[in-house]
Amino acid sequence: QVQLEESGGGLVQAGGSLRLSCAASGPTTRSYAMGWFRQAPGEERVIVATIKWTGTTYYRYYRDSVKGRFTISRDNALNTVALQMNSLKPEDTATYYCAAGNRLGTRTSDYDHWGQGTQVTVSS
Repeated sequence: QVQLEESGGGLVQAGGSLRLSCAASGPTTRSYAMGWFRQAPGEERVIVATIKWTGTTYYRYYRDSVKGRFTISRDNALNTVALQMNSLKPEDTATYYCAAGNRLGTRTSDYDHWGQGTQVTVSS
């Protein structure tokens, strides 16, 4: 059973930065896609970024609203995935979830394993 644990959330002022980290344990594989989703109160859970090893390089996807501000990275040796978030905006406020799965995708149904979530609050 794959287990994911997020850390690094918190309260930050607009324009600030946070770094989220997700530690994976269990039978994870280098080929897993690992992503970050977020969910604001009353809204659906949406993809923020995802990363997957293609065999020769890492493929990364970002939702449009975070391009140029967020960076997803992965350390297979440590079984971790990180999300560096810069130039944060109040609209980035949400609970952020780490996810892992065999299939690279942007939908929640593409991922089989989920962390408990970490809160990110950006004040204006």
